[in-house]
Amino acid sequence: MAMNRNIVTGTGLLIALALFLGINVISNQALTSWRLDVTENQLYTLSQGTQNILDDLEEPVTIRLYYSAQQFAGVPRLLNYGKRVRDMLEEYVAESGGMVRLQVIDPEPFSEAEDEAVAYGVRQLALSAAGDTGYLGVVGTNTTDDVEVLPLLSPEREDALEYELTKMVYALGEPQKRVIGVLSGLPVFAPPPDPMTGQAAGEDWAAFVLLRELYEVRELSFTTTAIDDDVDTLIVVHPKALSRETAYAIDQFVLGGGKAMVFVDPMAEQDAAAPDPERPGVLPELGSNLPELLEQWGLEMSTDKVVGNPAAAVRVSFRTQRGPREVEYLPWLQLQGAALNQDDFITNELNVINVGTAGALSVREDSTLTHVPLVEAGPGSGLIERDAVIFVRDPAGLLDNFTADDASHPIAVRVSGKASTAFPDGRPLAADEKRAPADEDFRSESDGPINVIVVADTDILADRFWVRFQNFAGMRIPDPFANNADFLVNAIDNLGGNDDLIGLRSRGQYTRPFEVVQRIQREAEAQFRDREQALQQKLAEAEQKLAELQGEESGGELLLSPEQRAEIERFRAEQVKTRKELRNVQHELRSNIERLGSLLTFVNTALVPLVIAAIAIVMSIVNARSRRRA
Repeated sequence: MAMNRNIVTGTGLLIALALFLGINVISNQALTSWRLDVTENQLYTLSQGTQNILDDLEEPVTIRLYYSAQQFAGVPRLLNYGKRVRDMLEEYVAESGGMVRLQVIDPEPFSEAEDEAVAYGVRQLALSAAGDTGYLGVVGTNTTDDVEVLPLLSPEREDALEYELTKMVYALGEPQKRVIGVLSGLPVFAPPPDPMTGQAAGEDWAAFVLLRELYEVRELSFTTTAIDDDVDTLIVVHPKALSRETAYAIDQFVLGGGKAMVFVDPMAEQDAAAPDPERPGVLPELGSNLPELLEQWGLEMSTDKVVGNPAAAVRVSFRTQRGPREVEYLPWLQLQGAALNQDDFITNELNVINVGTAGALSVREDSTLTHVPLVEAGPGSGLIERDAVIFVRDPAGLLDNFTADDASHPIAVRVSGKASTAFPDGRPLAADEKRAPADEDFRSESDGPINVIVVADTDILADRFWVRFQNFAGMRIPDPFANNADFLVNAIDNLGGNDDLIGLRSRGQYTRPFEVVQRIQREAEAQFRDREQALQQKLAEAEQKLAELQGEESGGELLLSPEQRAEIERFRAEQVKTRKELRNVQHELRSNIERLGSLLTFVNTALVPLVIAAIAIVMSIVNARSRRRA
């Protein structure tokens, strides 16, 4: 009886093993596109925007994945990432209805495939000191011989993989790129290389490098008097001392149906203007505005105030008499959550935007246009005098003198509706003209609704506010820590009527701010500042009291009365007591953060394994009891 039972049990195990192997073989062959994505942001599922672009393809696109699987056998990180890229490209093929064709190529050393990869511009990866190399890049082509290349895919940029691949497919499916005109008073484009050395004097700002990957970007003269007819959207950056002739060209472009994105600023930190040698004591003008155009668009911006918000301020470090100290720097804001319009397609999927010494836009009461705030400083914000920011030595001083108001202080606003010209008398006279020639194309009002976005900050575009750069295999890889460039490109896409790529840019953020930690720091530091101010007040009062009680001077030495000595001792005791309280506040701050850090570490490293182990133990007990009953 026991032998039969053993035979039956053994047969059952063999059948179970055969079923297990059979199910795995069948699933590997037939269910390769099935997967369960349990990540919060659905990082491993093609987005709706990608599916829309694939559905709209009108000609086939061929994608070649150069993936050195054999060479990467000893480099698990690259081997696994290459598989991840291949799996995602297979999703593109499955969703495209045959319009995307995939070729996976392993370019072995000294092979024709390697020569082909190098000819396309795929970058070589050094794998060992012995000279082993490999490739992990993507080349896309269409039927008109257009070529798009991702020369080197970095595992550090895995969260941007779908965006990069979809952008390639979009560019190949839409070979006719929109023309974006850029009129800038800041060096967003690097100057031409030195004709003698051939070396570049700098690099384009990263946001505009990203813009060039999607559109034909055309740099316009800062003194232009007409916008080219083929320009679809105009970007105006820091129009400081812009001539009225150029302002007129912008006005007519917008009234004629052109889209525009205008960046003005009460204090552009990237403006490297030097002081006037004839006025050495006067600071150079760092602000920019277009008051005539903004007025017609129903907006105003104060040129002598910047916006601040303690709850969104960026933490900076500065030196004090007691050593380095961190404090919120009011004019630099990290805006997220409700500060970004959750109902507008441009901003509803962005996580964080950083701005620096930004202005605040206000809507004119007499305007009939529609104004939609896209980015706001939010509750608890207020305005700071620009001169106070320029001359500040201690950032804490800005906090001490800050007063919040009830306004939300929009920083970026979308404007739409029927608008009138800012130049009712027609084209303004040039400096050398006595009479302006007739402008046959002059528009006194727009033919239809205008479409303009105004941003009261130019530093939002600067690299240091949103991106760091890493070196990967000799390439300069951008590593964004904010969505500033996404905001720019989203806006340009949206102004042009294409929203499919917008949802992909900020998709899959792997890092999030520690909001609880930041709140604890702010609360403790606010208490610290109050105690510090109280100490300074006590010091001032004691010094004043000492001056009133000061006795006679003899031989250059100060003679102190018993009252003065008692006052000094009382002050010293109070000073020691207050300093001890300040140390206790700082200690409590560190303790709160350390306790929170320990809790987070436990939850991430111990709690989940413990839960899994507990479930396994319970299942084992249940199975054991079931076997006993049997």
